[in-house]
Amino acid sequence: MSEKKKVVVIMGPTAVGKTALSIHLAKKYQGEVINGDSLQVYRHLDIGTAKVTPEEMAGVPHHLINIVDLHEPYTASDFKKAAELAIAAIHKKGKLPILVGGSGLYIQGLLYDMKFGQGGEDRDYRRKLEIELVEKGADGLWSQLEAIDPQAAANIHPNNSRRVVRALESIHVSGKPFSSQTDSVKTSKYNALLIALNSDRQILYNRINQRVDQMVETGLLEEAKVLYELADRDLNQAHKGIGYKEWFPYFSGEISFEEALENVKQNSRRYAKRQLTWFRNRMEAVHWFDVSNDDYLEKVEQLIEDFRK
Repeated sequence: MSEKKKVVVIMGPTAVGKTALSIHLAKKYQGEVINGDSLQVYRHLDIGTAKVTPEEMAGVPHHLINIVDLHEPYTASDFKKAAELAIAAIHKKGKLPILVGGSGLYIQGLLYDMKFGQGGEDRDYRRKLEIELVEKGADGLWSQLEAIDPQAAANIHPNNSRRVVRALESIHVSGKPFSSQTDSVKTSKYNALLIALNSDRQILYNRINQRVDQMVETGLLEEAKVLYELADRDLNQAHKGIGYKEWFPYFSGEISFEEALENVKQNSRRYAKRQLTWFRNRMEAVHWFDVSNDDYLEKVEQLIEDFRK
């Protein structure tokens, strides 16, 4: 009998229905939800992150939501530490932890005990890299990482500039390849049931487009304006979120409202595609469910029943 703590993980692309499923399962199986989204940890970013509302929670306790101010950094390593504590606390109450989100690195790092580069910090060097990022662009900085640590570069998307900067900084401080600092164990530290949701591509894209329109109607631009007006916003993690950054050129008069809106929709669709690729290629023993199938919920519940025995 395994002594590993049980955790249910619900993952998948944006707008596929993860939140609704997590709350349904938490109510039915005495669970508590742990947020696994990198932006929902931030206070005041409610609409653009599709953050669960108090009404939607329906009394189900939620963890790691609204825990960081907008100007504060929050890393995958920070999440890992906080999620480990949350899982332990939920188990202590005799409840079932349900981790839900679409941030693949956060989920993978938690389950497989990734180290996330323990090379330390050099803020002056980091500032130098951030200046180079502006001057050379994301591809230029990524190429610099590829030249000195190809394995790390292969695991970091060129557009993930924050991660590229962190890798270069860690290499500079430690003198060791970043890839050697981010090794993880080959098996999960938890007894984890991985559930991934998907849908017909066109149906999913339509849901994303409709969700963006609803976000705009309920105040997305006001949230984006708060981020736009932050001091040193270009160095702020929260401002890089899809759904927010696309409005900045509109606020500065560079593009029209219609162009910004279409950019949000397009980037959200592309993000959903990247999420699906991540979960398929980087996670093992995943149970996939098509939410458009009438019996999908029944099959998920049966899986949970078997897992809890």
